[in-house]
Parts: sequence; structure tokens; C-alpha cells
Amino acid sequence: MAYWLMKSEPDELSIEALARLGSARWDGVRNYQARNFLRAMSIGDEFFFYHSSCPQPGIAGIARISAAAYPDPTALDPQSHYHDAKASAEKNPWSAVDVEHVQTFRQVLGLGLLKQQAALEELPLVQKGSRLSVMPVTAEQWAAILALS
Repeated sequence: MAYWLMKSEPDELSIEALARLGSARWDGVRNYQARNFLRAMSIGDEFFFYHSSCPQPGIAGIARISAAAYPDPTALDPQSHYHDAKASAEKNPWSAVDVEHVQTFRQVLGLGLLKQQAALEELPLVQKGSRLSVMPVTAEQWAAILALS
């Protein structure tokens, strides 16, 4: 099993919404490196659910990959915020995965707290200039973050 961190704006999809829904499609990723990470995911992989672009950014809980990568349908939908005019049914460069709720943390683990952890200094999330919405997490980093929760 691999570990990941994935970012979502809470008004798009929050950990609370995922808990209510049980499962959802994780779509709209429009960065090739992040897309490649989606494609590397396997059913059963777990990820930290990170709330971004909000008053309190941070890790809000844990979710699991429930369906491996498939073509992102939002790329083909002209009504979608994530529409890609260059994408077609035959050549859709973007991927989505299905996810399911595992756990909501009692408190969000804020970015400031995460940056203070020596064990996380190599985590792309805490490195200056890193804006990836999907990133791998090592087993050691996963354990260090779990210890904070």
C-alpha cells in the first residue's frame, strides 16, 4: 500500500462532505505531475485529506482510493470549471479516482504545525514553492503525521 496527500478546497469537497457521501470522485486535477501520481494509485491506498485555500489549511482526515484512475469526465464537460477544450473522448489527458472516507480528525493539523516537524522536512507540502495538489507520502512521514492526530 502506498500513502498520499491530496488537497481539496472545502467548498469543492471537504472531509465532512466526503463523510456524509461515503465516497466521491476526485477530479479536476490539471497538473501533469499530480495526474501521474493519481495514475500511480491503487485501490486501498490511503491519503491525507488536506483542506486548502481556506481560513485554516491543513490535514483534516484520512480517505482511501476506492477505484483506480480513469479518464476524468469533467475535462469533456463544457459546463465544468475543469473543462479542457483540447480533451476529447478519444484523447483525454486527465484522470480521476474514486475515494472513500476513512476518518475525520478532531482537529485540522495546520500547515504551521506540519512545517515545524523535522520528520516532515522532505514532504513536498512543506517545501517552499511546492503547489502540487497530489503528492506521495513516505511511510515514515505518514507515521509522523498520524502521531500528531
